[in-house]
Amino acid sequence: MSLLPYRQRDAGQNGVAMLQCSGVGVQPRANCDTATARGTARQPGTQSLLDDLDSSLLDDTTLQQGPAEREPSPEAKRVFIKTFGCQMNAYDSERMSEALAAQGYVETQEPGDADLAILNTCHIREKAAEKVYSDLGRLRDVKRERAKAGKETLITVAGCVAQAEGAEIVRRAPAVDLVLGPQSYHRLPELIGRLKGGETGLVETAFPDEDKFQALPERAPPRAVSAFLTVQEGCDKFCTFCVVPYTRGMEYSRPVSALVAEAERLVARGVAELTLLGQNVNGYHGEGQDGDATTLAGLIRRLASIEGLKRIRYTTSHPRDMSDDLIQAHAHEDKLMPYLHLPFQAGSDRVLAAMNRKHTAAEYLDLIGRIRAARPDIALSTDIIVGFPGETDADFEATLGLVEEVRFAHAFSFKYSARPGTPAATMDGQVAEEVKRERLERLQTAIEAGFARFNGACVGKVMPVLFEKAGRHAGQLVGRSPYLQLVHADADPSRLGQIVDVEIRATRANSLAGVICA
Repeated sequence: MSLLPYRQRDAGQNGVAMLQCSGVGVQPRANCDTATARGTARQPGTQSLLDDLDSSLLDDTTLQQGPAEREPSPEAKRVFIKTFGCQMNAYDSERMSEALAAQGYVETQEPGDADLAILNTCHIREKAAEKVYSDLGRLRDVKRERAKAGKETLITVAGCVAQAEGAEIVRRAPAVDLVLGPQSYHRLPELIGRLKGGETGLVETAFPDEDKFQALPERAPPRAVSAFLTVQEGCDKFCTFCVVPYTRGMEYSRPVSALVAEAERLVARGVAELTLLGQNVNGYHGEGQDGDATTLAGLIRRLASIEGLKRIRYTTSHPRDMSDDLIQAHAHEDKLMPYLHLPFQAGSDRVLAAMNRKHTAAEYLDLIGRIRAARPDIALSTDIIVGFPGETDADFEATLGLVEEVRFAHAFSFKYSARPGTPAATMDGQVAEEVKRERLERLQTAIEAGFARFNGACVGKVMPVLFEKAGRHAGQLVGRSPYLQLVHADADPSRLGQIVDVEIRATRANSLAGVICA
């Protein structure tokens, strides 16, 4: 699964981002304001107790912002939510926060102030569970200190590590009060009530029959002009390296009517861009208004008819489910952004077969050709694994060759790491760590070179930018280009939520700087 393509990933976390700038959506230089373009420095790290929490579980860790806008009263119950990993986890944390808000909880970014602390975990990265236990040790200390002052602190482990580890978490970390799988978080208020009633060490990792989305409260007013919308969960592909079928379950698609209703509420409250989420999002087959299954392309067409919705994106896709109608949606639906995340994982047919990817390199390249024929300017993103069991030097060279041939606009690269319970974990031919490291360095060098070429080519171009939030500097706004690039420009706050033409004047390590066009 793709890990947060909205955010460039730290090079130390094995992620390299690359974007492409050409064709439709990028115009020649126009009449632009003369304000000086300036870059934005990286936000400083959160201080206090948060510094002690291990943020290396995944490539992006966020502190969940709650729905409440008003200042909470001193008597209010407080919840601290730390979110690891993918966009779907960010969406799940939002929904947990909303469910708890109905019980009187408000957000805090300080675990020392929290009556309830939630770690919403992801199981993708190496040693994910061990890093959760490291965080739990710190939260245990917080719980102990608060208890001395007569304050209760409940600790919950949610997400995919919770699903995979289950009761083992409570055994190893007795300070944990609740272990909650990703299919059961709609029961969070009920389970907290049971804890308040004296029960301890609750483990809820079953796959319930009820639809959790129907049981959740209505979405809270959004704080941003962009929002996530989970349309599909689970995966039936069973790639041999992947835990998703075991932690998220088999594929489930939400009904079109429910998604349209949720989208309409978000747009009515100021959302201009929706990113449709799913572990295998292009396998979406939700029930339509006529009772028949609707494809992702059909869902996109229906969402695009919502007045006020300006942009649509989706992630993450599998090559086997990239249907002709979805390809044509990129050609004909103006609100669908020219950006597609389509993992190929390896360029060797032998390795692809061992991964159970169910496609060959040639089939992937043919698919890319059809996509680009439909939308020539599309920016393609991908995931790549190096050092899969049995990968030879020739296999790795095939991966490098495919990268060069496709010219990906954005790439996440990983060293293979075994996941307990997956077939690949026990395969023969496990690749030495130093070999994996050397291959990853070579791959990232190729990706970084393309990224630098791309950014340089963007200077002097004009792009439509959807401004999302205030920048670090006074008078500055930050937005996204059609290709997911971060763009900074001096602009009046009234431009928030608007799509504005911006001339790109300079490049930064992970963003572009520009000026508003007249």
